[in-house]
Amino acid sequence: MSTSRASPSGTKAQPEAPAGAGAVREGKQPRTERGRKTLRKLLDAAALEFGEKGFHESSITGITARAGTALGTFYTYFDSKNEIFRALVKDLSDHVRIHAAARQNASNTAVETEQMALMAFLRFAREHKEIYRIIDEAEFVDPVSYRSHYESTAQRIFERLKRARDNGEFQDDLHEAHAWAIMGMNVFLGLRYSIWSDTESDEEVAAVARSLLERGILRRDP
Repeated sequence: MSTSRASPSGTKAQPEAPAGAGAVREGKQPRTERGRKTLRKLLDAAALEFGEKGFHESSITGITARAGTALGTFYTYFDSKNEIFRALVKDLSDHVRIHAAARQNASNTAVETEQMALMAFLRFAREHKEIYRIIDEAEFVDPVSYRSHYESTAQRIFERLKRARDNGEFQDDLHEAHAWAIMGMNVFLGLRYSIWSDTESDEEVAAVARSLLERGILRRDP
């Protein structure tokens, strides 16, 4: 699964959609390229089905119809509607991680890194508006996946913050709560500016968030 490629100009191309194999439990993972493409079709179809109808009104036949696959093909990869929903939450979380990573550059400052990560998330959310409904429903359909999604996202942010602290860019008294605060800000900025309305540019919204970081946790010499 490729995430991003460096172009001749040094900028990064858009990340490829992950095959989704990591979202499928052991023993059900595809072993061929054809199988990975079929799995990708099922997960993409599930995102549309759950995003449009919600978990309870969605059906396996609805998913396979959208994917253009036979009903039996579904059971090659998943045993139930709950199982593909759980896999989809993991898959969407992977998408967010990959899109954020694709915007990173070793030459970026710590604040620029967070700004680029937010811009990547805003753009992904605009293109996949169903993510909010699916993740929100996961709180009740599959609480373990719901919690894992946010905990893993916050952990990635916290690791970035700690690296910046060790490099002297951020204050020494960083706490895990800083990462959760940044994630919370990003989630609600996405809701407001990618789901409810997308008239504001990603750059403008991310610049506002950047100003908060610069005035909040950026190290200042005495």
